[in-house]
Amino acid sequence: MKKEIRTVCYDDDLRLEAYRFEGIVQSFPNHFHNYYVIGFIESGTHCLSCKNKEYTVGQGNILLFNPNDNHSCVQCDGEAFDYRGLNISKETMLSLVEEVTGQRELLGFSENVIKNDELNIYLHSLHQSIMEGSKEFEKEEMLLLLISLLIEQYGQPYEGCIPECREEIERTCVFMSAHFAEHISLENLCKCSGLSKSTLLRAFTRSKGVTPYRYLQIVRIDKAKEMLEQGVPLVDAAIRTGFSDQSHFSNFFHMFIGLSPAAYRRIFKEGGKNHG
Repeated sequence: MKKEIRTVCYDDDLRLEAYRFEGIVQSFPNHFHNYYVIGFIESGTHCLSCKNKEYTVGQGNILLFNPNDNHSCVQCDGEAFDYRGLNISKETMLSLVEEVTGQRELLGFSENVIKNDELNIYLHSLHQSIMEGSKEFEKEEMLLLLISLLIEQYGQPYEGCIPECREEIERTCVFMSAHFAEHISLENLCKCSGLSKSTLLRAFTRSKGVTPYRYLQIVRIDKAKEMLEQGVPLVDAAIRTGFSDQSHFSNFFHMFIGLSPAAYRRIFKEGGKNHG
């Protein structure tokens, strides 16, 4: 079996993360990110579920995830896959969209899975340049051309990417984001939302695509990522984000991010690449 290799780096010039996973057999449970993901499959096949649609993705497919797009993926027939991706924060995307369109507003992607040879060339070249640590302005040029093409062919208002949410569900999300470090019970969420347990679970899952507990775990992982980027020790990050112990924290982090917390922290501590 091909050895798993996970290479990740943060580009200070472009203000985004680039990563490459090779020989990966890990499945990723249903989750979402608070940033944009632009990635492509180099080899292998995966079964992807995104916003209640099922896809079989393979070599040449480009994946486009907006913030809050819930998705999961599993192996197809036990086949490992190679994948490259870019994680772009909403702040960085806002600047890119303004540079391309002259309008300071977030845009979203209308499709989650596409095949586009022109975009694939730009994406591969840009990704390779970032991973090699290039300091040439060609890197920024390729990123702007990539974003320009994506907006032209797949852009839509960002609000169109977010499903209509009931006020009670939004209150629940705000509560979890504010109290993520504390012990939260289903009863707490019911008091906050004013809904019964069964109604809350049904409405929340339909609205967000994940259960309240999964939503809370993702919020905690996102907060932990911010702390690790700032150099916070692993034990402190685990405690400050509400995990019962470091083992529990590490398991969830690896499940959602594909890296251990220690490996992720090294990206920023060492200012370079990490090989997992």
